[in-house]
Amino acid sequence: MPTEGVRNIVAAIDFSGVTDAMLTEARRQARAFGAKLWLVHVQPPGSEFVGFEVGPTSIRQSVAGELRQEHRRLQQYADSIRDEGLDVTAMLVPGPAAEKILAETQRLHADRVVLGSHGHGALYHLLVGSVCEAVLRKAPCPVTVVPVRPR
Repeated sequence: MPTEGVRNIVAAIDFSGVTDAMLTEARRQARAFGAKLWLVHVQPPGSEFVGFEVGPTSIRQSVAGELRQEHRRLQQYADSIRDEGLDVTAMLVPGPAAEKILAETQRLHADRVVLGSHGHGALYHLLVGSVCEAVLRKAPCPVTVVPVRPR
């Protein structure tokens, strides 16, 4: 039975080294609150259109193959979580990562967001920015950030 107030949790997956730890935390929260878990993987901007542009067949096939592989991986995560008895749905959405995570958080009426931090340095954040920072600043609900752990 869901705990009052926490019914939906968005877990942003990027298939990086922090994904397993982030999913462990997301599953822990979903169990604790009796909440539905939404696995959201954002495909970078532009890549979803490459396969439709005029260009070498090998490029179109490569991009389509990458999308299929990411979709399979996402579904494998969802299947594994479902096997634990949790309610989970996986989604692959195209666009800018922070913007899409925030949009899905709003659309799904998420009560929590769980995401990983890559631990990039200050120069990286100055030049590129951080998905984690943007979500933390603009999310309409609590955000759990799972840091990368050095091995």
